[in-house]
Amino acid sequence: MDVYEHCARTVRELDRDRYLADLFAPAPSRKHLFALHAFSVEVGRIRDTVSDPVLGEIRLQWWRDALVTDGGGHPVASALIETIRTFALPLAGFERLIDARVFDLYDDQMPTQKDLEGYTGETSSALIQLAAIVLAGGHDPRLASAAGHAGVAYAMTGLMRSLPIHAARGQCYLPADIAAAHGFDRQTLSRGQATPELLRTLADLRRIARDHLGRAMPEITALPSTLKPAFLPVALVGPTLDRMDRPGYDPFSGRSELSPLRRQWTIWRAARRW
Repeated sequence: MDVYEHCARTVRELDRDRYLADLFAPAPSRKHLFALHAFSVEVGRIRDTVSDPVLGEIRLQWWRDALVTDGGGHPVASALIETIRTFALPLAGFERLIDARVFDLYDDQMPTQKDLEGYTGETSSALIQLAAIVLAGGHDPRLASAAGHAGVAYAMTGLMRSLPIHAARGQCYLPADIAAAHGFDRQTLSRGQATPELLRTLADLRRIARDHLGRAMPEITALPSTLKPAFLPVALVGPTLDRMDRPGYDPFSGRSELSPLRRQWTIWRAARRW
């Protein structure tokens, strides 16, 4: 199988939102977006594929080395390296993304809101910026502000959606400073209890995510249409937060999830209206 076809299949199966968004990109750029997002999938799921954090760190180091070598025949690495060279993508962005993913390997609580915004910026926002460079034909369109706010809003919302999964693993992305302000104890996560303290903490995170979304949207809507596919998954943030804001919200129930059809329709509508 062609390495880019492998990337497309990986993103289609494991990062459906970005896959749908990538379909709206011009055909010559699309395969390279698949390569970027397949790389994100690969480093994002390392914790699920190793039995020990040290092994995860070794795997992340492999990716650091692969970026400056030939990729060792790995299909995603091969496609990514070609994409990096084709569009002169900055290696520093990939290196910071990999460094941020070290946090995923351990069970430490996210220390502060600033740390969470940094983590989501180096992962989600960085991907948007790199995708925008690809869509701009290798030129940096200078979208740090739009990508920064958009990526933080999207990733923070995604972390809240994934709270049951992280809780089962013993992970906690809820910042300790916000949690402490609401009297939340992370030990209750493992019991799957939607305590008042947890709900207040999540409400605060939704407020922060909405603030970033509000800052991003005017900049996104002003972009040239050629660059907007990089931002399309962000269209899901508002509807998801709206569901979480409903009375009786339980983060462990899954009832706040948008259906696959609603997610696809939301991205399609954004592609037509933004």
